[in-house]
Amino acid sequence: MKTAIIGLPMVGKTSLFTILTGAHQETRIGSTAVHVGVAKVPDARLEELAKLFEPKKVTHASVEYVDMPAISKESLRDASYVASLRVVDAFAQVLRLFEDDTIPHERGSLDPLRDLEDVETELILSDLVVIEKRLERLDKDRKKIKNPELDREFELLQKCKAAVDANQPLRELELGPDDEKRIRGFQFLSQKPMLYVLNLGEADAPKLHDKEREYRQGPLAGRKQTAVAAICGKVEAELAELPAAEQKEYMASYGLSESGLERLITATYSLLGLMSFLTAGEDEVRAWTIPFHSTAVKAAGAIHSDFEKKFIRAEVVNWKSLVDLGGYAGLREKGMLRLEGKEYIVKDGDVLVIRHG
Repeated sequence: MKTAIIGLPMVGKTSLFTILTGAHQETRIGSTAVHVGVAKVPDARLEELAKLFEPKKVTHASVEYVDMPAISKESLRDASYVASLRVVDAFAQVLRLFEDDTIPHERGSLDPLRDLEDVETELILSDLVVIEKRLERLDKDRKKIKNPELDREFELLQKCKAAVDANQPLRELELGPDDEKRIRGFQFLSQKPMLYVLNLGEADAPKLHDKEREYRQGPLAGRKQTAVAAICGKVEAELAELPAAEQKEYMASYGLSESGLERLITATYSLLGLMSFLTAGEDEVRAWTIPFHSTAVKAAGAIHSDFEKKFIRAEVVNWKSLVDLGGYAGLREKGMLRLEGKEYIVKDGDVLVIRHG
């Protein structure tokens, strides 16, 4: 699953990408280069299971991030830039809240909500061009061929056009599963889920939770398929340079119990509708990424396609019970290792052992 980090120039996008993924690169103003990196999804459950099994390997789930050049009218006329945006699953828009006289804002002043709307408008206008072209083509085709599918697509795109004409992003449009499927191929930019990343100054670092709450309950309340995460880029950059043993103490000096990046990655994962089930043993303790409401047979397929084809049963237990009872032997003794079939809906934090042919 890919998330594109987007925003206006000089808001901290590339710094955030570097801290998230550890992928260092030099980015000059006006650069059109696209960078890709992977971030681990923090998961304390893996650490607990690793203490129990002492495996050879611990593997976290991951999220792929794409560092996009600054968004603008000009960049959205570039076909390769737009193509890079279309193939991602979600956006993380960095909103600048930090003051810094040495880093000028392109609009001359700080106004994160104005910046948010500027970017949203550009995404909407890009979708409008696609919709109008397709409607024009459909209008011609419908005069030549009588086809109910063409009529339905025409009606649906008219509904989409009415929304974007009203400056409404398509992610806020109520669509049934069939209509969702019909327009999926267009990969509309304003339909993608959006994570708003509030980039605070160092003085506001102790107020990360308060700022998130302020925006979530205030100006961003009620926006569908969106989430909010606050970070302080300066603090996160310094944190990334410290040994793990010193990181908690450093965060505590700002009154923080977890890094902003941990919350940001977790928020991305949740916004994409993803969760983790776990496998645990002496060889490896691992988190596997699946969509919410996945069945046991689909979870088996995430491990290996053969497991899905030859699935028989899944042995299932919550990770905490596995840790508390000291392993599988303790679970079997207490009769707590359940056998589940293909249609079992896997829960976040389930530990699975797949039985297959």
